[in-house]
Amino acid sequence: MVHAQTDDLAEAARNLLINCARAEPGDSVLILHEDPDLGWYDLEAPRAVAAEAQRLGMTATLRLVGGPDESGKLPQSILEAMAAHDQTVFFARIGDQGRFSIRQSGRPAVMSYAINGEMLASSFGRFDYAAFLDLKDALNRTLDAARQIRITCPNGTDLAGRSIIDAAEADDVSVKRFPMGVYKPIRMEGFSGRVAITRYLTPTNSRPYSPAWLAMDDTVMATVDGNRITGFEGDAASVRAVGDHYRHVSETFAIKPMFVHSWHSGMHPACAYRMPAKDNPDRWSNTAFPNPRILHFHTCGAYPPGEICWMVFDPVVTVDGTLLWSRGTLNREINDGIASVFARHPGLDALFDDPSREIGLDTP
Repeated sequence: MVHAQTDDLAEAARNLLINCARAEPGDSVLILHEDPDLGWYDLEAPRAVAAEAQRLGMTATLRLVGGPDESGKLPQSILEAMAAHDQTVFFARIGDQGRFSIRQSGRPAVMSYAINGEMLASSFGRFDYAAFLDLKDALNRTLDAARQIRITCPNGTDLAGRSIIDAAEADDVSVKRFPMGVYKPIRMEGFSGRVAITRYLTPTNSRPYSPAWLAMDDTVMATVDGNRITGFEGDAASVRAVGDHYRHVSETFAIKPMFVHSWHSGMHPACAYRMPAKDNPDRWSNTAFPNPRILHFHTCGAYPPGEICWMVFDPVVTVDGTLLWSRGTLNREINDGIASVFARHPGLDALFDDPSREIGLDTP
């Protein structure tokens, strides 16, 4: 295991605590960290945040928690512990599982997608949280204003439509993501076309199920019309396996199988996933997604985020015919709103000039 530099960990911890959580001296901070024996989170990252919180004059409480369960709800003991603290930070999947439902009085809880000390101490964890919050807002406004958005990829994806804005949805999740790695999900009602499904079908980290993923040897094309998956095309055995997986998950939870809720791409070029995806496709898809080389869809279930994820690699996204993303590279001059984000945040250009290409797959 690679151990991070102490100074870098402290800087990242301050970014989480101050820039993201808005914690202050005197605050009590509950840090819920997953048992490392479960194979997702290490102890280096939460311990570094606890140490920096103490150094900043806060009171930090580390508490070991388990993995997600089928209920999708936080245990009452955890809810009571959260209520007794000014701020909660999750280094645990239970925080991600509850990202659409956790409600905490006062400040929102923080969910860390930096799963170990190496990720936390990298530019992914250290770069100013406010810059990516600013970028998220600019991307949201760009996509919402578009008359047509088109998504293609080297594997054959070709999907087009426009963003349908639901005024009732104030934001995409009820916790603060750290680092900020995606813009809001774009609803699928206004889109139609084909999506190339490759590598794996994986969970969305909403509710656990087994088997958690389906490995795919071939590309299967999903045809979609708005929220409806109208069919799967490709090698007969692969199409049958995909259909069986959808039936299994939908029957497990009594949900609509052939439904696509939304999509969005990663937007943080410093997100590097250095472990092979095949070691744990569930961990991979739920950790690597902030990298801009990945665009993912939420499917199977008529609610956010559904239960089955499609991962599209090296997408090309155009807005009204103008390039927005090209295989992980952002067009920073597409409009004044996005250009001004880079003008306001020194160092952001350099970060995007040297993006991580590491997404856990043997692709360049």
